[in-house]
Amino acid sequence: MKKITGLVASALLVAASMSVQADGQAIYDKHCKGCHVAGVGNAPKPDDAAAWEARKAKGMDAMLQTVTAGKGAMPPKGTCMSCDADTLKAAIEVLVP
Repeated sequence: MKKITGLVASALLVAASMSVQADGQAIYDKHCKGCHVAGVGNAPKPDDAAAWEARKAKGMDAMLQTVTAGKGAMPPKGTCMSCDADTLKAAIEVLVP
């Protein structure tokens, strides 16, 4: 019985992880894509590896802090006020090359 319970728990964790990843894509599509693809307010474009280099060097925590607080023309949480840190991280992972 413990094996089955462990397997079920593992399956639920994998499903939750996949859900956050799917949420990341949906959040990116809804809240990030429009400005970043167009470079609005000097937003770094998704395919511009050079623009992301310094940001990536600072790490995910620094990028999350920037998204959470907002920067320049980007409002806090990129307008996704209902997003938690895990969902914002998943959206960042979609955006950053």
